[in-house]
Amino acid sequence: MSFGIDETRDFKSINIAVLTVSDTRTEENDTSGALLASRILEAGHNIGDRALLRDDISDIRRQVKEWIDNPKIDAIISTGGTGLTGRDVTVEAVTPLFEKTIDGFSVIFHMVSFKTVGLSTLQSRAVAGLANSTFIFALPGSNGAVKDGWDKVIKAQLDSRHRPCNMVELMPRLGET
Repeated sequence: MSFGIDETRDFKSINIAVLTVSDTRTEENDTSGALLASRILEAGHNIGDRALLRDDISDIRRQVKEWIDNPKIDAIISTGGTGLTGRDVTVEAVTPLFEKTIDGFSVIFHMVSFKTVGLSTLQSRAVAGLANSTFIFALPGSNGAVKDGWDKVIKAQLDSRHRPCNMVELMPRLGET
């Protein structure tokens, strides 16, 4: 069985919200959020919304919950707050919202990241899950991690042409009971 992009299939654009979590970044110097947003647009998707928040569990959770409750947002990708320091709280903010955890994302992200940063990938707690039919991905805050996460993992799974399967084709069935 082959895998990759099947050019004979139609591309389906989705709406993705981008969240930067940082105590030091501003809209002017948010390079990882800007990089992620530009790559999402280059891939043919739409930026459904974008925010920059400080490392605060309540604020992060409130914003992500707002996007989860918005039927126009198909996926959320955050950058920042997934490390090991006391201020890194993105994982604690988003994982209680997950109805299902996408365990394979963390595994694959670390495989890809290991090729870029070696054992330093152990310092990342990149996670992904599903809530109210919305995919949620939490990436580390470095530009390199955004490139690894988007370019080598998320982009293909959010491309409706990816074979043998992708997350976009699951979207109509995510709310099944």
